[in-house]
Amino acid sequence: MNINLQKDLLCFSHLRWDFVFQRPQHLMTRFAQHSNVYFLEEPFMDAPDKPFIQFERKLPGLWLCVPHLPAGTSPEETTELMKGLLHSFFEGRDSSNFIFWYYTPMAFEFSRDFTSAQVVYDCMDELSAFKFAPARIKFMEQQLFTRADIVFTGGVTLYEAKKDSHSNVHPFPSSIDKEHFQTARGMLAEPLDQAGITGTKVGFYGVIDERFDQDLIREIAAKRPDWQIILIGPVVKIDPAMLPRANNIHYLGPKSYQELPAYLSGWNVALIPFLLNESTYFISPTKTPEYLAAGRPVVSTAIRDVVDPYSKAGLVSIALGTDAFISAIDYELGNFANPDWLQAVDEFLSDKSWQNTFSAMLALMQSTQSQNKEVVLTGEMKNAS
Repeated sequence: MNINLQKDLLCFSHLRWDFVFQRPQHLMTRFAQHSNVYFLEEPFMDAPDKPFIQFERKLPGLWLCVPHLPAGTSPEETTELMKGLLHSFFEGRDSSNFIFWYYTPMAFEFSRDFTSAQVVYDCMDELSAFKFAPARIKFMEQQLFTRADIVFTGGVTLYEAKKDSHSNVHPFPSSIDKEHFQTARGMLAEPLDQAGITGTKVGFYGVIDERFDQDLIREIAAKRPDWQIILIGPVVKIDPAMLPRANNIHYLGPKSYQELPAYLSGWNVALIPFLLNESTYFISPTKTPEYLAAGRPVVSTAIRDVVDPYSKAGLVSIALGTDAFISAIDYELGNFANPDWLQAVDEFLSDKSWQNTFSAMLALMQSTQSQNKEVVLTGEMKNAS
């Protein structure tokens, strides 16, 4: 594919660059290979006096931009101060030469007055369903739809929910860096904090938050004390003191993206123990193809975008309730390293990669830009006649 962006990109993100390496990081690192990318996070309320943006070069072509506002700044003041910081950012830069890429509709409140070359909304989650979501987020999303040139969604279920809100919506479910995770199929040395845990290991990595089924983990640990439950990731938006505790439950904390294959290599089964509620209805967990690429059998609750396509393809076990979950883990323990299953996994993942996702998104963006130019030219010709 001939890639010629010719535009810089300003990404408005609700996620921190250094939090968990996922969809925004995969895509922005690829954009940064072809243009300058500025990754603008939500502000910290810790500025001693005047607001400012802290810049950090994370990669060649990619800058992390972290706003700092005075403590106690109200939401209304935040909008005005962020607008001012954005004006400062564009001093000496032409916003019309930038692609505006949104992960959070809330950023549209302070950026809507700026002219950009193209507006992309990559709707990776239904943020309005998350705990502590801003009250205005649904309204701001509708406002963003009116300005966006193209909309991507983080899964098919989310696409079905958004497709009638915009005329140019395209589903892009979670993808995979296969080479990175396939290293887990080898005999990697387990990290020290996991190497000392002996026995059958069933694990989860990801954000441990309101979507995490604490009762399910607690009951599995009690009913199968011979299983070692490995939980990796940051704990956010829930009280850590309320998490299940047992001798066979091990919280190893956050790990870097580079470390994950080494942990996966020591697991027998990988878990997706999410509650079934409004906050998980639209999710398409990136960990599903990552677990599979690592050669780890997967047991999940009935998340829609895991059931279809992964369970329908016979690649993942779906279970409802603790006993069914335990039975599914027992079954998958016998499926570990099954060559027929591994072959089916590899065939399913053969055309799935973040590079393919990036290329397909870029092609749609360029096609949209060309169509928009044709519409403008047609309108100018009509006006001239």
